[in-house]
Amino acid sequence: MKGDWKTRGFATRAIHAGQHPDPTTGAVTTPIYATSTYVLDELGKHKGFEYARVQNPTRYALEANVAALEGGATGHAFASGMSAIAALLTLVRAGEHVVFSRNVYGGTYRFLTQVLSRYDVRSSRVDSRDLDQIRAAIVPETRMIYVETPTNPMMEVTDLAGAAQLARDHGLLLAVDNTFMSPYFQRPLELGADFVLHSTTKFLNGHSDSIGGALVAKSAEHGDWFAFVQKSEGAILSPWDSFLVLRGIKTLAVRMERHESNARAIVALLDGHPKVKSVLWPGLPSHAGHAVQKRQATGFGALLTFDLGGYEAAKRFLDRVEVMSLAESLGGVETLTSHPASMTHASVPPAKRAELGITDGLVRISVGIEDESDLVADVAQALDAV
Repeated sequence: MKGDWKTRGFATRAIHAGQHPDPTTGAVTTPIYATSTYVLDELGKHKGFEYARVQNPTRYALEANVAALEGGATGHAFASGMSAIAALLTLVRAGEHVVFSRNVYGGTYRFLTQVLSRYDVRSSRVDSRDLDQIRAAIVPETRMIYVETPTNPMMEVTDLAGAAQLARDHGLLLAVDNTFMSPYFQRPLELGADFVLHSTTKFLNGHSDSIGGALVAKSAEHGDWFAFVQKSEGAILSPWDSFLVLRGIKTLAVRMERHESNARAIVALLDGHPKVKSVLWPGLPSHAGHAVQKRQATGFGALLTFDLGGYEAAKRFLDRVEVMSLAESLGGVETLTSHPASMTHASVPPAKRAELGITDGLVRISVGIEDESDLVADVAQALDAV
């Protein structure tokens, strides 16, 4: 495509960045290059593509697109969000140390504490909302600060600019899981982070039909390393899934606006409702992280959590919903409900769940883009059953 996409608006970049008309046919949509290898013009001469684990035009288009949206030097697409996280953490060597948010995704916690710990990589779990806790956890061996914000399901918000300053002061790397906000609402690299991660399974793809991950690097040097890791470990995103995520990103701007407006309407019903003990959504002025989120992002997202007081009340609500669906995951066009204590966080020991505030009465909603009136009515009738 003509022009410098860095100067264009977000929705324009989402639709066009990294995606050139097919040179053979002029197809406006990047084709699915379903090939495992490429023919050389002659010995020692190729067209930039040799073997599909290393290079694929469909995946390249997605990687360039995500890098453009986050404002990074390079993008890298992986077979899952965990594959992207694992690739990032290859930057940490034996004997080194990672400080990470206490409420990170469960897979991240398991990888740090049960896999990397076997290779002498140590880690410390802190409440990253408190920058002093991050500072206190830093030791001479610390290599990276890893932050997820807002967190799942407690919607804890970390001050990214503050964390970035801490990282710079101590010569550390800062990585941010930006899955919940998407680059439409929040761009951590602009706030000083070195890396951004996404489960593309969620809002980037947005249609609950693909598993994947993305890693964006601020520097080309780190990007070269991640490309080497892709080649060496091989957990790359398939051409088909790359196509699906590119397809999803084209509507990211309009979807995120609708996700959030629907979430706001549901929060308005829940907040202050006599059957609801508390509501967690960064868009509420009463939320502890509201001011920080308002300062570092342009929106508050589509994830919300509320406490109905106990397991039986939560079960009655979840069993009663009609438009919404009870299922794992988040970020799709359909609204999904879940019970964190018995679903997404069932593997977390009860004592740690209690420490985080993940009670048996907690319900999480990933708000979709259905008609607002239908979603609000569904929540209302389900609350009637509580």
